[in-house]
Amino acid sequence: MSDLVEKWYAQFIDVEQVLLFELVLAANYMDIKPLLDLSCAAVASMIKGKSAEEIRKIFNISNDFSPEEEAQVREENKWCEES
Repeated sequence: MSDLVEKWYAQFIDVEQVLLFELVLAANYMDIKPLLDLSCAAVASMIKGKSAEEIRKIFNISNDFSPEEEAQVREENKWCEES
């Protein structure tokens, strides 16, 4: 985050994942746009450049696709992975 925002903001938002998600929810509920932007940017930086499997592991998400469904989704969205 320090490459995106000032050092103080990067240190402020460097918290455990549970607290980070609570900050996102609180900032949204209280309509504090700068805090919401900062906390969402922190979440986005956590997943940037990660594969779907890595993101599932980070956020403890189970894969509910069958292998056939996952292959179909990957084929339909092949353009997303082209860099």
